[in-house]
Amino acid sequence: MRHSTYLFCAVALTLAPGAALAQAVPLGDPAQGAELYQQECAACHQIGEGAEHRIGPKLNRIFDRRAGSLEFDGYSEALPRQGRDGLHWDFPRLDAYIANPRSLVSGTNMGYPGLEDAGERADLIAFIRAFSDRPQDIPEAAPTAFAPEVQLPAEVLEIEGDAEYGEFLSASCTTCHQRSGDHAGIPGIVGWPEEDFVVAMHAYKQELRPHQVMQSVAQRLDDEEIAALAAYFRALRRE
Repeated sequence: MRHSTYLFCAVALTLAPGAALAQAVPLGDPAQGAELYQQECAACHQIGEGAEHRIGPKLNRIFDRRAGSLEFDGYSEALPRQGRDGLHWDFPRLDAYIANPRSLVSGTNMGYPGLEDAGERADLIAFIRAFSDRPQDIPEAAPTAFAPEVQLPAEVLEIEGDAEYGEFLSASCTTCHQRSGDHAGIPGIVGWPEEDFVVAMHAYKQELRPHQVMQSVAQRLDDEEIAALAAYFRALRRE
């Protein structure tokens, strides 16, 4: 089974909370990790000065934190439960989770498929570590200041979406995305902040995001319709 070694680690950690893993921690390149973070994580997680919870929790000071311990309503039941059983985020556990979230935490809400390359994971974790180790030394340049994928006029971002109209339009989304918030191999959009949803849809509309089906769906929608969908999915809650 793919990533079976990580599944073994997850079981071992649950049975022996706090046990150290005999694993050398590879040195990563935080500059490369910053680029990977933007590609792999930034759509759902913020990190750095002013970071807030989005579709996923903020990642500030994640090292040595108990899993599922933030005040965040998007956790699956499984993650806080494993946290209570002793799961804390150190290098081996973060590495396992990034490699394959469902192998470490069965039932996680995180729809990310995993990052297979160990070197890339080390780079990504090195970047994240900068915001956990010695918090007083957090760099002034906050990663949350990364430019959005598309620069939209203020009037587009300020459109107040009609959630009821969004529900009417949502069939174009729910043929793939689940209203329950379940990922099932496809990223979840339930509870997504409206601005993030709008920016993502316009990125597909301008073919900056390379998914032909999503490009086709987005190009059929006008600004009001995108805002309506954003309002509808933001208002939903995972079952």
